[in-house]
Amino acid sequence: MTTKHRTQSAKPNSKAANFEKIQKFSKRNKYWPWIILALIILFATAIRTRLLQIPLERDEGEFAYMGQLMLQGIPPYLMAYNMKLPGIYAAYALVMALFGQTIAGIHLGLILVNSAAIFLLFMLTRRLFDNIAAIVAAACYALLSLSPSVLGTSAHATQFIVPLALGGTILLLRALDSGKITILFVSGLLYGLAFIMKQHAIFLSAFALFYFTMHIINRRPIDWKRLVAGNIIFIIGMILPFLITCAILYNAGVFSKFWFWTFTYASQYVSETTLSAAIQNLKVMAPKAIAPWFWTIAGVGITAIFWNEKAKFHRLFLLGFAIFSFLTICPGFYFRKHYFITLLPAVALLAGIAATALIQWLSHRKIAPVIQIIPVFVLIAVLLSPVFQWGDFFFKITPVEACRLMYGLNPFPESIEIAQYIKTHTSNDDRIAVIGSEPQIYFYSNRKSATGYIYAYGLMETNDYASKMQLDMIKEIETSRPKYVVLETIPTAWLQQKNSDMTIIKWSEKYFNQNYTAVGFIDSISEDNYKFYWDEESRRNKPLSPFYIYVLKRKL
Repeated sequence: MTTKHRTQSAKPNSKAANFEKIQKFSKRNKYWPWIILALIILFATAIRTRLLQIPLERDEGEFAYMGQLMLQGIPPYLMAYNMKLPGIYAAYALVMALFGQTIAGIHLGLILVNSAAIFLLFMLTRRLFDNIAAIVAAACYALLSLSPSVLGTSAHATQFIVPLALGGTILLLRALDSGKITILFVSGLLYGLAFIMKQHAIFLSAFALFYFTMHIINRRPIDWKRLVAGNIIFIIGMILPFLITCAILYNAGVFSKFWFWTFTYASQYVSETTLSAAIQNLKVMAPKAIAPWFWTIAGVGITAIFWNEKAKFHRLFLLGFAIFSFLTICPGFYFRKHYFITLLPAVALLAGIAATALIQWLSHRKIAPVIQIIPVFVLIAVLLSPVFQWGDFFFKITPVEACRLMYGLNPFPESIEIAQYIKTHTSNDDRIAVIGSEPQIYFYSNRKSATGYIYAYGLMETNDYASKMQLDMIKEIETSRPKYVVLETIPTAWLQQKNSDMTIIKWSEKYFNQNYTAVGFIDSISEDNYKFYWDEESRRNKPLSPFYIYVLKRKL
């Protein structure tokens, strides 16, 4: 009896001891998600730091030039025109004020922005699900947003949208939980800031309004006062950054140009692609930007709303976030590589859900432990796949080689030497012009453009504005009489179409032959290399390929 009594009484003590051990283990290891998150951010930062000096591409050049002008007190749209909203120009100005007006300074800013996005996606996923989902989501986003498949080492506006939208989303959920109107207002502010980075972010604001409204409606009885007041407060916060921007630009005397370029012209620009071309563009670009296995894992994650309790509970959020994030890549139906960056948080979040939901599903069934860990190995393989696929890009090749891998024969590395020559041979007051689409040359040389048309793309379009833009550009150049001109024939700098107006081409051939002489000649000599000729040597050599650049100096 005594032995039996001792045996029976020992069981609860044993269970208590085991439970105490689990608690101690949990306390000792409560920091493991944060340690892994830190390692993920450090890994991405190390690769970005190695590639810090990747030459700026055209969008970066535009943002940097506009930001440079802003730091000199010149408002956007006064001396340079484009359809981007000015938030990204202000962001670049801030980054360059902090880290310097250099390639490295701009890409240091990108590191901070990207690290913030990884951290905020971790926080959002952890709030909705658990540590495993959060770690997987953070790792997925870190690798995908770094990948050359989305031009991840370039500081595009889409990179700046993500942390603002994620921050707004986290505050939106907090506002719904707490009922605090001030948190909802700040959430709207962050979404509004995301919008002035790029128009595409309007769909993320639409998601926030949709989710807030549906969340209130799905609760009984419906709190109509909170629904109406909440929407009003959120919308006020959301539109405030835009209204302040409009007021600043109006006060600077450039509001009419701002409105034309960012809304009037932009609306026509995004309406040129047919539906059949849009579908084809998506079919081609989607698997290039995001590998099929990531799409597959994200697909498993979205199905979890049918078979995982927590996913079912958050199904409205998950479906809404995925659909509205997809809409951010759709304006214009061009589906360019870097557009997919605003979709990556949704893909990464769904991948994290797939991970934790599969592990839970297997653990709840009487399946051998060896089989239960199969999803873990599959997910590890998927997460590591970009590292192996882009191993050379991440760890071996030089910044210039990385630029070539992403952008081919576009003269982005060459722009640095061209700009340096121009800077050396001009004063701060001299104007220059690029007849093509290399705005980074203005930034590198720190010289102002003789024309506000810093891209040739729009001039070659077949819309109602192209021909007038060509005449405006011609007038601006003839009036300003730039000291140096960069004339390029790179097809991707023009994107000439079948029915493009050729007035600017015919004019440039005549005007520059009469008024300028060659002082620089850059000719492509292979698929990934150019050769430079300067001064007298530039006049002795002729193009050996259809892809070349002339640097011209105005005759006295």
